[in-house]
Amino acid sequence: MSSWALALAAFAATGLLSGLVAGLLGVGGGLVIVPALIFTLSLLGPDWAPPPAALTHVAVGTSLAAIVFTAIASTRAHHRRGGVRWEIWKAATPGLLIGAMLGAAIADALPGDVLRRVFALFEFAVAAQLAFGSEPGPHRRLPGVIGIASGAGVIGTVSSLLGIGGGTLSVPAMRWCGVAMHQAVGTAAAMGLPIAVAGATGFLLAGSDVDTGGAQLGYVSWPALVVIASVSLFTAPLGARLAYRLSARALRLVFALFLALVAIRLGWS
Repeated sequence: MSSWALALAAFAATGLLSGLVAGLLGVGGGLVIVPALIFTLSLLGPDWAPPPAALTHVAVGTSLAAIVFTAIASTRAHHRRGGVRWEIWKAATPGLLIGAMLGAAIADALPGDVLRRVFALFEFAVAAQLAFGSEPGPHRRLPGVIGIASGAGVIGTVSSLLGIGGGTLSVPAMRWCGVAMHQAVGTAAAMGLPIAVAGATGFLLAGSDVDTGGAQLGYVSWPALVVIASVSLFTAPLGARLAYRLSARALRLVFALFLALVAIRLGWS
């Protein structure tokens, strides 16, 4: 089997898994896509793969571009089941767009090691709260429009830097404010769309004047994008369907385990 065939098979497997995770947990799937691409983009060969210096940026940019399609499929599936709080999405979208563009703009300059480790500690804390903490009390409510937009700006920035859809931050935040687990997951899936659109655009533009290899447009790998997006369009609705077959408690535990694994990868990658 040629290296290109191996690469396309690996991209297909990545799309399958990332779509399921996106639909099930309301995340964009970037925490599956980014590490997978770091290991598999080199299979495209020396003339087509990104150079080592641009590899991570291409993985992040391609992840965000793929999340655009995954988020659409996942959001549609959750919307059909009444799982998207559109009033939250509307209030959050301006902050998500601005934050995602900001994250893409500073990705080159900001050292990633410290950020990853701080984020990993945060993910561990959130995972522990979801797994072992009590349900949010009735006094916890969503903030106003300005509060939601401000928090969304932080989520958009961090998500764009890491190439993720934001669900690992937005789901716990909405749970803390008393949003039901299934609605938090569905709304987080919808919030991944503006993050991905703005972030992918930023990475595409940022890499436009960089030599990133023959199979890239800016910091986006078109073969990986086409295959991952095509497969995830089918698997994201399956993940969403599975989410509504789980109890809220089971979904919380699955999400907590996912966050713990993400923290391990971010902290010690």
